[in-house]
Amino acid sequence: MTQILTRAAYAKAGTALNFKTGTWRVQKPLHMHSPAPCHHVCPAGEDAQAYIAQVQAGNMKAAWETLVSANPMPAITGRVCPHPCESACNRQHLDQPIAIHAIERFLGDEAIDKNWAYPVSAPAADAPEIVIIGAGPGGVSAAYHLLRHGYRVTILDENSESGGTLRTALPPYRLPRATLDAELSRILTLEGITFKPRSKLGRDVSLKELQHQYAAVFLAPGAQRPQEWSVDGVTPSDLHAGLDLIKEWISIGSVPTPNSVAIVGAGNTAVDMARVMKRAGVPAVHIISHKPIPKPGIPPEEAMPAIPREVEEALEEGVHIHEYRGIRRLILRGSKVVGLELIHMKKLMQPGGRLKRVAFAGTETLLNVDQVIPAVGQVLNPFGMESIIGNDWAFTVDHWGQVNGHEGVFAGGDARKGTGGTVTAAVGDGRRAAQAIDAWLKQQTLAAEEEQTPTSFEQLNLHYYATAPRVQEPSLPVAERTDDAEITRSLSAPLISHESQRCFSCGNCLACDNCWTLCPDSAVLKTKDLATDGSHYVFDYDYCKGCGLCAYECPCGYIEMKEDL
Repeated sequence: MTQILTRAAYAKAGTALNFKTGTWRVQKPLHMHSPAPCHHVCPAGEDAQAYIAQVQAGNMKAAWETLVSANPMPAITGRVCPHPCESACNRQHLDQPIAIHAIERFLGDEAIDKNWAYPVSAPAADAPEIVIIGAGPGGVSAAYHLLRHGYRVTILDENSESGGTLRTALPPYRLPRATLDAELSRILTLEGITFKPRSKLGRDVSLKELQHQYAAVFLAPGAQRPQEWSVDGVTPSDLHAGLDLIKEWISIGSVPTPNSVAIVGAGNTAVDMARVMKRAGVPAVHIISHKPIPKPGIPPEEAMPAIPREVEEALEEGVHIHEYRGIRRLILRGSKVVGLELIHMKKLMQPGGRLKRVAFAGTETLLNVDQVIPAVGQVLNPFGMESIIGNDWAFTVDHWGQVNGHEGVFAGGDARKGTGGTVTAAVGDGRRAAQAIDAWLKQQTLAAEEEQTPTSFEQLNLHYYATAPRVQEPSLPVAERTDDAEITRSLSAPLISHESQRCFSCGNCLACDNCWTLCPDSAVLKTKDLATDGSHYVFDYDYCKGCGLCAYECPCGYIEMKEDL
């Protein structure tokens, strides 16, 4: 008798495995990790997506250890970095970027509070020793990463305390000295690092002596000499650079207090100087900037380079910012300033196709001030390093910090050309230089860093993400802002945990099970091991027909369909 099988019939167990439907496939899914935009743009090399994933899982110490594998001073950088990671964050296209700096700051503070040990080992007693000039962020970062590579390190600094411009030029209301001291002390007291203060290159020791005594030299002296400034060659007799005045205010607590002052510049030094003047009691404080105030709709590269939060707080404190303005001439009475002639400045396309900032005739205005303070940048003081820098204003180095034409000498931070002029850029310089010194001593060739394309917003599946407001850090009311009280306060652990949940996990597996659950052919297998990098999901290509459903439903752009050749 013939057996008739209806649609409700079933096959014997295992018979479906005889039909390897993967032979139908013309494309196949692949796990394609790509850097998140935050990681891609971080000057220090931090992988924020990686440590935020640890925060999401409640593993705060593991998150900090992941963070300090790139940046050993997160309590500091979490406060003073302009956080380009947030400007690049894909979350901004849905609602607001992740408060990455707040998470970084929290982890740094937790490590100090709980005395978490840095994940490094003491070097061997006979390990090669490297000398570093400068105990600022670049030098301290290089020392830490050299220690991670197994080297002994000696840091020389002309000052009596470590920190460089972190200590001498950043006001305590931005960077509390207790935080600065605690984090730097934890690094500089690691076994294998020796800090020698009051040791000035060119006075106490020569560069040639250091090259003979140590296996390699890393120069991170910072940029301590203000750039020369004038208006058509004219300068007032009482001219003081902004950086010098900030140092004076921090060290002795006072600055000149005219009735009105104009600070020329658009960076953090200009904004800090303006806020210091307000705290010193100057009634009218003005900032003259070629660039606009940071605001929505203005690309970050076109706005004032100062940290937007600092600009906003300066405005709250009564600082007047004259955006798109330049100085046409100084108005002097004798040799002292009594006013400035300002003119409107804006970028216009030139016949050659380049944008150039130009002055608009007929837009001149007068501003009455008693003092003008330039804050237009600093250059290197070459004392003690003339043999390798000559008459140049900064070191010329390759990607890894090797000083051109001087084997075994490396440089980084504000003393090198092309620097971003930020603490995090200096930290990244120190990390790369340590890697380069290690390779040089081992006679290895460093492979060029492959340029990777970060995960774009369009690669994400937003159906799996709900809108959620960004946490707001509490700040002191204007009336309570003093010289020393930190204005922006840290967030609590519950708020940090909540903020971490907003992360898209761009380009990395969320372990959400979508591919495993939704595959119509059960061609995604999941191993017993729990992982969050996608390694416990395995594609069974014998049965994957290449429908692309897994890639389409992947929330974070970790699965891509490629042609199956």
